[in-house]
Amino acid sequence: MYLGIDIGTSGVKAVLMDANGQLSAEATAPLTVSRPYPDWSEQDPQDWWEATEAAVLALPADQRAQVKAIGLAGQMHGATLLDAQGNVLRPAILWNDGRSQAQCTTLEERVPDFAGITGNRAMAGFTAPKLLWVAENEPDNFNATAHVLLPKDWLRYAMTGDMASDMSDSAGTVWMDTGARDWSDEVLKASRLTQDNMPRLFEGTEVTGELISDVAKAWGLPVCPVVAGGGDNAAGAVGVGVVAPGQGFLSLGTSGVIFAVTDSYRPNPAQGVHTFCHALPGLWHQMAVILSAASAVDAVAKWLGYASPSDLYTATAERVQVANDAIYVPYLSGERTPHGDPSLRGQIGGLSNSTTREDIAQAALEGVAFALADGFDVLDSPPSRLTVIGGGARSEWWCRILASAIGVSLDIVNESAVGPAFGAARLARLGTSGEDLATVCAAPDVLKTFTPEPELTQALANNRARYHDFTNRMTGA
Repeated sequence: MYLGIDIGTSGVKAVLMDANGQLSAEATAPLTVSRPYPDWSEQDPQDWWEATEAAVLALPADQRAQVKAIGLAGQMHGATLLDAQGNVLRPAILWNDGRSQAQCTTLEERVPDFAGITGNRAMAGFTAPKLLWVAENEPDNFNATAHVLLPKDWLRYAMTGDMASDMSDSAGTVWMDTGARDWSDEVLKASRLTQDNMPRLFEGTEVTGELISDVAKAWGLPVCPVVAGGGDNAAGAVGVGVVAPGQGFLSLGTSGVIFAVTDSYRPNPAQGVHTFCHALPGLWHQMAVILSAASAVDAVAKWLGYASPSDLYTATAERVQVANDAIYVPYLSGERTPHGDPSLRGQIGGLSNSTTREDIAQAALEGVAFALADGFDVLDSPPSRLTVIGGGARSEWWCRILASAIGVSLDIVNESAVGPAFGAARLARLGTSGEDLATVCAAPDVLKTFTPEPELTQALANNRARYHDFTNRMTGA
């Protein structure tokens, strides 16, 4: 058995994978987010520990006793501050915390080649500007900070006593020289930090330590190796078999992500593309990220009075035609790719006397598809097909829209054993079993494939041109 643990924002998931690579058991425990002020988003690391323990203990005891290795995955970009004795100084500042926008400008001013070194623009979601905010607003906490750990790496420290991280998660701090796969002294200095404040870096498949005996006893596990693991998206890619150049996936969750594997460092920060290390040695990945995907559709369902988002999907599927006049721009929380502007906001426009509720519902599906297509178009090496994961993939009509708007084949897969926790278990197996990548990271079964449809592609292209009229006015393009 191999144990994978994923610290998400809303909960911790633990899975057991057997020797044949099949999901054997899974369990989750909830987490809550604290928002004491506007733009703030925080969690107490102790809550991560308690949720992890609850999830692990919910797995079958006889299977826990057979665990050979553990892999970790987790929400990226969070800042967990520890003093010299390893004590947590304040609640962790999460990836969706927006308080440090001013500090992003400061970082880029201090490091003229910031984007070239890190592969990314400075954004409030990333870790580095959060530390500058702490330095300027909580100097006592900053001066006491001896170590900064990402969420999953704080869990690793609590489990093993080791200060360690993997390349994929650490690249999301924007303290790394992403091409060199190492910490950047220049960017750290601009944040008033040094490598002494950082964990040791490992590839995602490397062993970073072993489980403390007291923890092993409390969780009913053997004392076993813990591998580096990966950030949630990179670990999720491993879980779905996206592990070679030219492969990619589309995630239709709260946010939307197009993830593309590359065999070299290919940054495109000017157009809001994220470039990080993959969780596998010698690989990188580009990500086009939109901040509101399924959540943008859910919001429209609420505004229009649908009883649930599924009713919106049903209403549009029954009509099976593109929107008439209505245009929806889904920038409800700002936008990353390709605009990189947290101040952008959503719009519904193009309304007329003949506009129906179903037109606006359909425009919501199209607007998210157009936003994803804009991100896809600025990837350096866009894949020829994408594996689709996430709740939005359950709507066949939306998948047809997405395939035709983006211009790429979409594979719907069996999601019974995919996701960051499963990817973390695969990384644990890769790091300790001696097996090859192809054996461990096979892609899940494809249930259905959607290909671009010529007539739908043309109809959507007309609406996308009008969509760009709206977005160009918003961005000044």
